Amino acid sequence: MKRNLLFLLLSVILSALCAVLVSKYYISSHRYVYLEGERPSLRSVEFVDRDFPDFTYAAESSVAGVVQVKVLKRSEAPREATILEHFFGYGTPYTLPRESVNSGSGVIISPDGYIVTNNHVVEGASETVVTLDNNKSFKARIVGTDPVTDIALLKVESENLPVIPMGSSDSLRLGEWVLAIGSPYDLRSTITAGIVSAKGRSLPDMSGEFKIESFIQTDAAVNPGNSGGALVNTKGELVGINTAIKSNTGSYAGYSFAVPTAIVQKVVADLKEYGTVQRAMLGISMQELTDNLAKSAGIEGNFSGVYVAEVQSGGAADIAGIKSGDIIMSIDSILVKSPSDIQEKINAYRPNDNISITLLRNGEVKTLQVQLQGRGSTIAVASPDGKRAEMMGAVLENAPSDLLNRLRLKGGVQITSLKKGKFKDAGIKEGLVITHINQVPVASAEEVFSIISKARRSVLVEGVYPNGSVYYYGVGV
Repeated sequence: MKRNLLFLLLSVILSALCAVLVSKYYISSHRYVYLEGERPSLRSVEFVDRDFPDFTYAAESSVAGVVQVKVLKRSEAPREATILEHFFGYGTPYTLPRESVNSGSGVIISPDGYIVTNNHVVEGASETVVTLDNNKSFKARIVGTDPVTDIALLKVESENLPVIPMGSSDSLRLGEWVLAIGSPYDLRSTITAGIVSAKGRSLPDMSGEFKIESFIQTDAAVNPGNSGGALVNTKGELVGINTAIKSNTGSYAGYSFAVPTAIVQKVVADLKEYGTVQRAMLGISMQELTDNLAKSAGIEGNFSGVYVAEVQSGGAADIAGIKSGDIIMSIDSILVKSPSDIQEKINAYRPNDNISITLLRNGEVKTLQVQLQGRGSTIAVASPDGKRAEMMGAVLENAPSDLLNRLRLKGGVQITSLKKGKFKDAGIKEGLVITHINQVPVASAEEVFSIISKARRSVLVEGVYPNGSVYYYGVGV
């Protein structure tokens, strides 16, 4: 009897153990099992580990490449004069020195100490100090700044610094995970995660003028102090420089914006080589392709492109044959769907670069070759040695010494080649030796380049032709 009871108890235990093992195996191979509908039915869903985002590699490999940027600004503040100073005029000047300290973030882009940050972080800086993730600090030199893209390039004297490799912002996809790394509220190495919410986003600056129209929008939390920090993808590659937030309070409210690396790389290359950005211009005004514009252009069905509203006379587009009413479909075989797409593509080029534009005109597809011009058809390219420059359709070179001696000039810049542009429109002819710009003597192409690049409306050009005739020209810029 006892033996039967023992055998029965052992059978129950083994049966229960088998049931547990079978159910455990089934659950492990089918992670989630649930019932749906009125009539019970089993449905299994597989979740693979790689489907879940893992930010550890991107965070750990990138955090050392982000630095804190502290900026000391010195200024003079007015003070109230004493009675003696007010009535008798003696005493110290009516100002007091004032210092303020601001901070932001930066990204190391080369082992020898080049660092990218925002222009608004270092604007007006008297002294800039960079602190690495390992707490080492260096004084930084400002190589150049570009307010239009809000990018600044710094340089510290060091070697073998940790670098965040450049990624492709053009390859970003909506919904892709990204990390924002920076130093908000004086907290170094702060990391937040989000997704790419939009590309080619436009934002007005404080004056209401559009500066950049190709931001990456993300919902990764960015707060004051994150400016100039890194936006990286899950591979740990730099895809943007965090720049702005959209908020009524000045703190993060769900919308953050970064300058894409497609623009950052070009700006950095220009600042390194020239100290200023060589900005290419197409010379058109654009509109989104609405239904009404599409109908007026005879377009039916699902079609994307950008409507050319106006073409600047003498601009790159005008010279290439682009006309008002054309629909731009692609630039260098890359489709464009909005004006911001076009601006982002053009921002990646320099003046005098050639691009291919495919457009639709009266139902016919055309492909045109366009040579881009400089900003406002003014600035094109200056050679690194400062002896040659191209602007407004003219090639300028330092005048040869024998010509200067014959004309009894101390210095001058000769126009060696001239084509359609603002110099030619002003009546200037090839061979003119420019001696003064806005009554300032010029002796090199670099000096002409520098003065005209800073002009806002027009310049006065004074020069001598090889036959000795002196001429004055007003040239609009």
